[in-house]
Amino acid sequence: MGLSEGAEVVPFKHKLVKHNVIKFGYMHLAALYGAYLCFTSAKWPTLLWAFLLLEFAKIGITAGAHRLWCHRSYKAKLPLEILLLIFNSIAYMNTATYWVRDHRVHHKFADTDADPHNVNRGFWFSQIGWLFVRKHPDVIEKGKTVFMEDIHKNPLLRFQEKYAFFVIGLWAYVIPTVVPMYFWGETLSNSWHICTMLRHVLTINQIFLVNSIGHRWGNRPYDKNIKAVENLAVSLMSTGECFHNYHHVFPFDYKASELGMTKFNAATMFINFFAWLGWAYDLKTIPDEMIISPGPRRARGWGRKSFGGLGGGMFDPTGKEGNLKGS
Repeated sequence: MGLSEGAEVVPFKHKLVKHNVIKFGYMHLAALYGAYLCFTSAKWPTLLWAFLLLEFAKIGITAGAHRLWCHRSYKAKLPLEILLLIFNSIAYMNTATYWVRDHRVHHKFADTDADPHNVNRGFWFSQIGWLFVRKHPDVIEKGKTVFMEDIHKNPLLRFQEKYAFFVIGLWAYVIPTVVPMYFWGETLSNSWHICTMLRHVLTINQIFLVNSIGHRWGNRPYDKNIKAVENLAVSLMSTGECFHNYHHVFPFDYKASELGMTKFNAATMFINFFAWLGWAYDLKTIPDEMIISPGPRRARGWGRKSFGGLGGGMFDPTGKEGNLKGS
């Protein structure tokens, strides 16, 4: 969606979701206390464990929910898909099914009222404020047009969705808290506030920088008529997700960037490693001639009307994407 099309914001009164306000308010306060404990009483293995969980969680979103399940930019064998489902559960940004639906809506209706985290409603709304309020009616209505059959047919994602309370509760809360207490005698307070709350809040906010900064501050080398930008700092924090101008033009690319830039793209490094291991395959990339060719790329089947509007230009529901290179 171009800047001129999505710039105007129709007045809309948001309705607060009170339990979300309380939940995220507590989480952020607990995370601040966790940050204090990092420097005052935490054991070093606890800090290392929290850091590893943070990176695992981000990979569960970026290499899992985003590039594998949402955009189908590569394929994964069962062991890798299970690992990514565990990592995704650690992240707890709702279930992968819910995340994929919101993200497909975002691509199909980027920077409009149908975009769940419409950047035109302000930086803080697109960063985290959208989680505090009811969805705009357009998000709900337009969300019904998004193709989700592939997700609903995935047995692992159905399992996570059906048993979300137990699966996500175990991996996002119980295991991160219990492991430091059991293996190196960390206190409950340190384990909970650092490995669970601080880690969770950092996961959410670092990933969501792509929604806020990634649609606001940076350069637009691939399409100057959309709001998505390239931002190296955010890419580094989000394991490679803010080569965002490229990604919105060419969402099929498993690297979510043109050049890979692996030092700023940990998710690509992760996928490449498992491709070498044989667990990831059919990695899709964009031909050079398509990237450098002049003219509006979105008009050639890459925009929100491609594939009959089913995928919103973010993937081919048939699994037979044209003009792509697989490896």
